[in-house]
Amino acid sequence: MVSVINRKFFFEHISSALVGGPLKQKFVDGSDVLFDYWEKKYPQKDDRWLAYIIATAFHESAHTMQPVHEYGSKAYFKMRYDIEGANPQLAKRLGNLAPGDGVKYSGRGYVQLTGKYNYKAWSQKTGVDLVVSPDRAMDAEIAAIILFEGMLSGSFNGQGHGLSYYFAGDKADWLGARRTVNIQDKAQMIANYGKICYAAISYTT
Repeated sequence: MVSVINRKFFFEHISSALVGGPLKQKFVDGSDVLFDYWEKKYPQKDDRWLAYIIATAFHESAHTMQPVHEYGSKAYFKMRYDIEGANPQLAKRLGNLAPGDGVKYSGRGYVQLTGKYNYKAWSQKTGVDLVVSPDRAMDAEIAAIILFEGMLSGSFNGQGHGLSYYFAGDKADWLGARRTVNIQDKAQMIANYGKICYAAISYTT
């Protein structure tokens, strides 16, 4: 366990091993938000959790390390998520019961927070009214809470298995950890990212 991350080494390492070139300032700023949250709340926890969270953010944010809005037009979000769209049953499961909710509560964040029920649930957990102001899920500090607490608790996957289920003691299930977010989509790729991040995080001298 590394209480304080050697950020200089981390950024130098991943600029070549992960990104393949110089890092943009927004990449560094977004990463720093995640490091700050970890060092404040979980400094004595398993560094593999942090490595996998960073790897997930790297993938889900299209390598920007910034909270992102789900790609698509208003027409696409209405079709996919709205009660008046193509899948009203999904809309109901997401809590999008009023016309326009599919657009209003489309995906945002380091991982995509989607649906009015989820915005309501995370309003309670973050102390920010994301139902009234869903774009606040794009604030890096709010998005970081959702990313960390969702992956650590396992609340994203409906199974209740957080990262401690996949990384504990000698157990290191880099592939299975993808289930904390999205079953096994791109699991091998993100596992590889995670191992690179872990090598950079675990440097202590």
